[in-house]
Amino acid sequence: MDLLDLMQWPAMLVTLLASWLVASRSAGRRHAGFWLFLASNALWVAWGWHASAYALIALQIGLAGMNIRGALKTESPS
Repeated sequence: MDLLDLMQWPAMLVTLLASWLVASRSAGRRHAGFWLFLASNALWVAWGWHASAYALIALQIGLAGMNIRGALKTESPS
């Protein structure tokens, strides 16, 4: 198994953690969740490129746009 094949596991874990944080009542945690979602988007794009999963790459680019919007709409932690 290639090292890049293993990238899907940290991508999945970061996505799950981001989902948990975005559902938080704390604005700071929600804000962090959107940034973690952006990190997971980057991990999924890297893995998708390696796996030639171009639909996944397109999906992650679309989701990244929504995550940027979410990060901008949440309050920055003080």
